[in-house]
Amino acid sequence: MTHSLVCADTMSRVSSVLNRNSRQFGKKHLFDQNEETCWNSDQGPSQWVILEFPQRIRVSQVQIQFQGGFSSRRGCLEGSLESEALSKIVDFYPEDNNSIQSNNKPPVSLDCYAHTFPVPAAEVDQLKVTFEDTTDFFGRVVIYHLRVLGEKI
Repeated sequence: MTHSLVCADTMSRVSSVLNRNSRQFGKKHLFDQNEETCWNSDQGPSQWVILEFPQRIRVSQVQIQFQGGFSSRRGCLEGSLESEALSKIVDFYPEDNNSIQSNNKPPVSLDCYAHTFPVPAAEVDQLKVTFEDTTDFFGRVVIYHLRVLGEKI
């Protein structure tokens, strides 16, 4: 059964935080399910999020909700097992909008449209999501939700 794999024991790191203000824009906001909070990166050529899971997982989906105007045109999902080097799982191409983006089929309701991109199933205990070619001139990324779906192994 597919469910959210990010838990309290999942360690996370991000490339940067806007003005180093972790209280208002920190990584914790990626997973808090609050529509009013977000991770806001600082400027740079690319941004990334690394997740270290407490056990091996099988990833089937990654869902991302950007703020329109602060997304990326290209992303890369990489993974590894037991401290091995990261290897590419898939490249993905998000749209510059506010909707949840995943590899799921789009729902029928237009007010909750989800962009689709394929993410092959992968067994990992570490994931890195890299956001390249950002839509913001300064290279900032704003993400309201980041969900990793799949199953524990």
